[in-house]
Amino acid sequence: MTLRETVISRIEAYFDSGAMKSELAALVSYPTESQVPERKPVLEDYLNSAITPRLKAAGFEIKIYENPATEGGPLMIARRTEDAALPTVLIYGHGDVIHAQTSQWREGLSPFVLTEEGDRWYGRGIADNKVQHLINIAALESLLAVNGRLGFNATILLEMAEENGSPGLQAFCAAHQQELAADVLIASDGPRLQPDRATVFMGARGAVTVDLSVEKREGAHHSGNWGGLLADPAMILVKALATITDERGQIRIPEWRPTSLTDTIRAALHDLPVDMEAGPSVDKDWGETGLTPAERVYGWNSFSILAMTSGVPEAPVNAISGKARATCQLRYVVGTDAGDIIPALRRHLDKHGFADIRITQREDDDFTATRLDPDHPWARFVTQSLHKTSGKPPHILPNLGGSLPNECFSETLGLPTVWVPHSYRACSQHAPNEHVLKSTCRDALRCMAGIFTDIAEGKSPQPTIR
Repeated sequence: MTLRETVISRIEAYFDSGAMKSELAALVSYPTESQVPERKPVLEDYLNSAITPRLKAAGFEIKIYENPATEGGPLMIARRTEDAALPTVLIYGHGDVIHAQTSQWREGLSPFVLTEEGDRWYGRGIADNKVQHLINIAALESLLAVNGRLGFNATILLEMAEENGSPGLQAFCAAHQQELAADVLIASDGPRLQPDRATVFMGARGAVTVDLSVEKREGAHHSGNWGGLLADPAMILVKALATITDERGQIRIPEWRPTSLTDTIRAALHDLPVDMEAGPSVDKDWGETGLTPAERVYGWNSFSILAMTSGVPEAPVNAISGKARATCQLRYVVGTDAGDIIPALRRHLDKHGFADIRITQREDDDFTATRLDPDHPWARFVTQSLHKTSGKPPHILPNLGGSLPNECFSETLGLPTVWVPHSYRACSQHAPNEHVLKSTCRDALRCMAGIFTDIAEGKSPQPTIR
């Protein structure tokens, strides 16, 4: 067999033998909830005990750093340098998980115990992101076992605060540019569009989250004695929100309407699936008219109201509340002036007579929009490798619909960024009963082994960093 065939055969045996399930179960057993301060020692233990030994065995030099942000978890840089003239690949992942939500998991499931049911493995963080970086590490190990060397240089960056919004990651990348210098980022997070076909995306939508609030007075006042005399903050807020979009959610703020949905991007998004058997059905009459569902979520901006409060919804009383608040979010693509998002909202509200509405930006939920041209040489290389391994052309997204800290790599480090996710959209990440599909994991192992072997055999773009 060729080197490529041998490496892929070895990674198949790794999965089929049960070794992957055992190793993944060990990773899931670490309750790495980065949003729980008491878990900080567990975050450190995950890097020191679960990850460091296997990477050292694979010839990586390991350094673990404190996060430059006090609220952030530790970070790891693992480097294996074989020859400065060879390409260098930066691989990213995160070992922290969202809140366990233990009481909400169905009977028979426990967040930090891998449970197998049919084609599913359950566990908190199993999809986001533990199986994803395990697959990539295992693919590197398979290549090393067969070839004796990688045939390229590899740097692995693991953070332990992604579920907290990656505090400190950008500052860390800026301070460690030399150690993180590479020709390309090839990373894995997020879902495939369909579980049986690989997906490639080259960036992410940005996100700006704000609180819009109206405060008229302290306390609430009887709706019989004061109704018709006191302005109702909730009514004012609802009327203001109704000016931001029309009745089908089309954005009415001109500055929030992107300019980047070009013919090239439309072609890349043509015929991409959005509906799926599991999960909610797409509302065909919601969002921007004239756009396909794929264009709406991957090529356009969307405004959402995440939460609203006025009074006490769980126990309403006959009183007019003195204040109301809504937490809102704009997901935006490249082609939107990020610096003008909040000022444009202020101008819009003032124009419509809502100058008394306060805008408070939530900085911890701020992500920058990024996008790599789908025709970039590294994007084409990864796409072709995936097609060769799986026999199916992968789905190609200019950017993910969600958000992740891609700007740390594309902007701070100046790298082309190619993401190959290993989960699927109905995996229940960030929710009870999170899981991955075994069949998707096995296919993803084969795909990553193929990519790394193709780089080893000199089929990737030539290195730009010496």
